[in-house]
Amino acid sequence: MKPFATRYLLLAVFSLILGACSSAPVEQPKALIPPDGWEQLQQSITSNELATAEDQLATLQNQSPDDERLEQYQRQLAEAYLQRSQIVLQKGDVNAAATALARARALMPQAPALTGGVNGAITHARKAELEKAEAALKAAEAKPAARLIDPTASSTVVALKTTDIVGLRRQLDDIAADVVNYRCEVVFQVPRTQDAPWLKTLLGKRVQKLDSAFDLEQRHEVQRALPAQVVLIPHRS
Repeated sequence: MKPFATRYLLLAVFSLILGACSSAPVEQPKALIPPDGWEQLQQSITSNELATAEDQLATLQNQSPDDERLEQYQRQLAEAYLQRSQIVLQKGDVNAAATALARARALMPQAPALTGGVNGAITHARKAELEKAEAALKAAEAKPAARLIDPTASSTVVALKTTDIVGLRRQLDDIAADVVNYRCEVVFQVPRTQDAPWLKTLLGKRVQKLDSAFDLEQRHEVQRALPAQVVLIPHRS
C-alpha cells in the first residue's frame, strides 16, 4: 500500500504543477509604436533625405499649422540644405550648390543672412567658370583653322598616303600644322616596325621648322592588319 500511496501522491503533485502552468497568463509581445510625424521628419533630416523631409514638413504644416515646432524644423531643414550647398560647392558642382541654396532660401526667406556667405561663394565660382569659358573661347578663336583633325573630338585618325610620296609630304605638312596648333600627341599605326622611324623623322622635321620649342610626343604601334595611319590626340587644357 505504501508504494501505491507514494505514486498517487506524486501524480497528484505533478497534476497540480501542470494546472498551475496552464493557468498562468501568457505574456503577449508589446506592439511596436510607429514614430509620429515629427520623429519621422527628424529622422529624414538626420539621414540627409532632405526632399523627403520637405514633403513631411509640408504635411505637418497642413495638419498642425499653429504648432510651435514648425519653425524649429523649418530652420533645421534650411540649415541642412545650406550645409549640402557648401559641401557640393567644395567639390566643384556649382549647379547643385545653387539648387541646394535655393531650397534653403525658400525655407527661410526671412533670414537672408543665413545664406549670404554661400551665395557669395557660388557667385564667385560662377564668375570663375565664365572667365574660364571665355578664355577657352578666345584661345580657340586665336588658333588657325584645323587642317585635318576635328578639334572637338578626343582624337582623329588619318590614313597615310604611303604609296604617293608627294601626297604624303602634303599630308605631313598639314599634320605638323595641326600638331603644333592643337598641341597633339602623335601615334603612328603601321603594318611593319621599320615603317615607323622614317615617318617620325619626316614629321619631326616639319614640327621643328614650325616651332622649334615644341615638345613633340611621338610613338608607334604595329597593326599588321591595317594600312599605315596616324592618330592625332589634341591636348585638353
